[in-house]
Amino acid sequence: MSGTLRHATIKLHRSAARGHANHGWLDTYHSFSFAGWYNPDFTHFGALRVLNEDRVQPGTGFPAHPHRDFEIFSYILSGELTHTDSTHTGAGSSNSDKPESELFCRVRRGDIQFTTAGSGVTHSEFNRHAREPVHFLQIWAIPWKRGLPPRYARATSSDADKRRGFVSLLSPLRGGADATAAQERAAAPSIPGTIAIHADFVMAAGIIAPGARFEWTVGAEATEAVQRKVYVHLPMTKGGKAKIRLDGREESVMMEGDGAFVEGVSAGDKLVVESVGDAEAEVVVLDTA
Repeated sequence: MSGTLRHATIKLHRSAARGHANHGWLDTYHSFSFAGWYNPDFTHFGALRVLNEDRVQPGTGFPAHPHRDFEIFSYILSGELTHTDSTHTGAGSSNSDKPESELFCRVRRGDIQFTTAGSGVTHSEFNRHAREPVHFLQIWAIPWKRGLPPRYARATSSDADKRRGFVSLLSPLRGGADATAAQERAAAPSIPGTIAIHADFVMAAGIIAPGARFEWTVGAEATEAVQRKVYVHLPMTKGGKAKIRLDGREESVMMEGDGAFVEGVSAGDKLVVESVGDAEAEVVVLDTA
C-alpha cells in the first residue's frame, strides 16, 4: 500500500452496489438506503444520510411533498431544476399575486441549493426545460438539533475555480449546535462564501484533469471534531471515461458512480485525489464527524 494516510482505511462503495430504480421520468441511484431500497450496510455515514444521483426527464419532477428535520441539498451537474417551497412567500399558490421570481428558484450547472427542513417544509422539484434532462446529486445530512427554523439558500461555484482545487460549498453554522437566535438569522458559515449547515459537515467539489491531483484537507479547518470521516463520490458525467485514485493506493481506484468511505482520519490530514482516467473527473467530498 502506498500513500501518506497509512492510519486510514478506505473502503470502496461500487456503483453496482447502489440501489437503482428507473421510473421512466426518473432514473435514480441510491448510495444509502432510501425509499424502497434498504441495505443494512449502507444506512448513513456520520451525518451523511442520503446521496442520490438523479436524472429527471424534461417536463417531469417531484410534486410537492413534506420534509422535517433534515438538511437537504442538491448539486446540479447538468441541466436545470426548478424548486418551489413553503419558505418562499406564496410558493405553491396558483392564485398568488406575488411576482413569479418570488415563487420559485431555478438552479443550473454549478449551482447548489440548500434547505433546512427543520420544523417542517413542503417543496417540489421539477425539470421545466423543454428538451434537456437534469442530472443532479440529492444529499441529506442529519442536523445536530431537531425543530430548527426552515431556511432556503443557494450558491454558485464556477468550473474555473473547481479546476484549480477543491471548492468548499457547505460548512457548519458559526455558533454550532448552541447557536443563538441571532446567529441562526445571520446564517453565517464557518467558511466564508459557503452555505451554513446545521451539522459538523463540510461539502466540497473539484474538477481534476487527467494526470492531475488535488489535496483535500480533512475538516477544512472549519469543524469541531478532530476525529473525522470522509465520503468521496465520483458522479457519472463522462460516459465512464473519468477515474480517480485515493491516497495513491492501487486498490482505491474509483470509477464513475463509485463512492469511498475514508475512516480513521483526523482534522488536518491530507487526502490526495488523483485523476487517472481519460477525462476530467468531477469529484464531490463530504467530510463529517
